[in-house]
Amino acid sequence: MARGEFDLGDGKPDITAAGGVVVHRDEEGAVRVVAIHRPKYGDWSLPKGKLEKGEGWQEAALREVHEETGYECKAGPELPHVSYLDRKSRRKLVRYWLMEPVKGEFNAHDEVDELRWVTPDEAEELLTYPHDKELVKKGLRRYRWRRFIKALTPWARQPMPGI
Repeated sequence: MARGEFDLGDGKPDITAAGGVVVHRDEEGAVRVVAIHRPKYGDWSLPKGKLEKGEGWQEAALREVHEETGYECKAGPELPHVSYLDRKSRRKLVRYWLMEPVKGEFNAHDEVDELRWVTPDEAEELLTYPHDKELVKKGLRRYRWRRFIKALTPWARQPMPGI
């Protein structure tokens, strides 16, 4: 069955997963986002994976991003969740966080054979699923807004002249 959006309503998902929209600026200052290729599914997606027993959502997101990409990340704000029916018609809920890499490097493995740092336009072309494309847009808006607010913070703390 093709992926279809659904509303969780009062029901519980069959599968719970967490992941990240991993963002950084390259040497020229351009914003880049991680896209991963999963050979098992033949798709390009955002890093994510199932929660382990007793694991918190954000903890799972950081672990899964590290396992799939090789990057240890710092989690920022939570982004909108995504819910859909997976290939086996199971209800899946995925919670995402905006993330910035702290250290690490990618090495291909069984689950992920390729990682690309892509521009927003390249992400729009490369990512397989519409909900991933939309999440990247929302994540990048949040990323830019946070950078703007940080840039204003020193001025915001100073009193206005003449007051």
